[in-house]
Amino acid sequence: MVITDTVFLLRSLVVRESAVLLFCSVRGMWQSRGGSIKWRWKFSLGDKHGTRSCGPNTVWFGMFLCSSSMAGQGFFKDIIDGEVFKYYADGEWKVSTSGKSVGIINPSTLKTQYKVQACTQEEVNKAVESAQAAQKLWAKTPLWKRAEALHRFAGILKDQKNPIAECLVKEIAKPQKDAVTEVVRSGDLISYSAEEGIRILAEGKFLVSDSFPGNGRNKYCLASKIPLGVVLAIPPFNYPVNLAVSKIAPALIAGNALILKPPTQGAVSCLHMVHCLHMAGFPKGLVAAITGKGSEIGDLMTMHPGINCISFTGGDTGISISRKAGMIPLQMELGGKDCCLVLEDADLELAANNVIKGGYSYSGQRCTAVKVICVMESVAEELVTKIVEKMSKLKVGMPEDNCDITPVVSQSSANFIQGLVEDAQTKGAKFHQEWKREGNLIWPVLIDHVTPDMRIAWEEPFGPVIPVIRIKTVEEGIHHCNANNFALQGCVFTKDINKAILISDAMESGTIQINAAPARGPDHFPFQGLRDSGIGSQGITNSIHMMTKTKSTVINLPSESYTMG
Repeated sequence: MVITDTVFLLRSLVVRESAVLLFCSVRGMWQSRGGSIKWRWKFSLGDKHGTRSCGPNTVWFGMFLCSSSMAGQGFFKDIIDGEVFKYYADGEWKVSTSGKSVGIINPSTLKTQYKVQACTQEEVNKAVESAQAAQKLWAKTPLWKRAEALHRFAGILKDQKNPIAECLVKEIAKPQKDAVTEVVRSGDLISYSAEEGIRILAEGKFLVSDSFPGNGRNKYCLASKIPLGVVLAIPPFNYPVNLAVSKIAPALIAGNALILKPPTQGAVSCLHMVHCLHMAGFPKGLVAAITGKGSEIGDLMTMHPGINCISFTGGDTGISISRKAGMIPLQMELGGKDCCLVLEDADLELAANNVIKGGYSYSGQRCTAVKVICVMESVAEELVTKIVEKMSKLKVGMPEDNCDITPVVSQSSANFIQGLVEDAQTKGAKFHQEWKREGNLIWPVLIDHVTPDMRIAWEEPFGPVIPVIRIKTVEEGIHHCNANNFALQGCVFTKDINKAILISDAMESGTIQINAAPARGPDHFPFQGLRDSGIGSQGITNSIHMMTKTKSTVINLPSESYTMG
């Protein structure tokens, strides 16, 4: 086999020691010699020439390795010790002194897929101390250099999308195509954060005193944004990479250090992402990834005096964290029971398509999934018929096969979903599909004629199960939305935009989508919940603001001074 004159553009070559990003074109050819592969190369930096032998999955360019490595191999070989993935602190991959590990169950096979370190409290303390020291230096790093480092991180992450996607498939049963999309989206989020950080943090405020009654112009106030210190980031299992970098990137561009506590399901995906950050050349100690049991290190991390901010995405645990955290900024997204309100004049085909996309994608394991449909009685039968027809085309199976419906994350989750379904069955709901479950794999169900006494009307299933409540008035649907403890998102389908705006104002949720299913994103849009759905607002811009504080310097003049033209 000889393929000649092939041109490659390497977009993320990194000299680790000096953290220099290089862009170069490489021209050369593959040659097969006795089963091994040689790459003859010449690149535009200097006049170096040479030949490097390598295995079939890797190509060496001088000191750079470009690879199609799999999880824990090749590019990622340093992050694993035997069968157990290491944790990250002080710019190094480490084995915990505990000698213990935490197993990660593959939702599809119900067997242990990976193991991660069970870190100790002492290792948490050391990581926080290192982060505090590194943050002082990072805060003095010019803003453009912080942005440059984040761009390197984004490029490497996107280059390594396939091995990270493999982890997502095996850890959380995310369909292969969606897993790749999550990683690529995460790279885009990091790059946008870098640029948005420059826009926000390059500007301050200049105030003069005579704008307030009783004052002359003898005081000048210079107000600017400064970092908080050390941010604790706790992402959820369902988007462990994307919702980790949605916390990491704003924190770092703002000049903070960061401690990442990955979810157990999704921890290995997070560790692979952190290795991309490591290879981008961030200072030692600035970022740590601490794995372990929440029961052993959770309270220490959330109550640690060295933590200056917590960004958490998850469930009820967030309420407990908020009660213990003390006087530090909190950013919490804790789930939703997102209501889809369908009016008589709605485009029912559009509404049905959005229910399928918004309710059953990733088996309904999204905080912004459609969790309950409130439809006007006069169009309910037609809408339900359309949804049922489209549900029959959903592919149920394993994530490796890019199925629409894949196993839910755990047996306990599957059991909880089944409990909601059985309660609805007992109380007389109508099922349009037969209930079917094999292990963690649950076939999609539409539960019709749901009444307020059923648990499924109020509780978040986090699975491929959607209840339908038939309503006589719009006010009835709005009331159901507002009566729930959750208030993350909702949506309304109608052709009357004036009516849609009025209903949106009346629905008490963080975001209301008009003629589309609930969704988080694009990632720079504000994202927040009311009531038990959370505290604060996310989205790149809001996160940067939240992870900084204002500092003022006031110049006092000996006399009033007014600028003349």
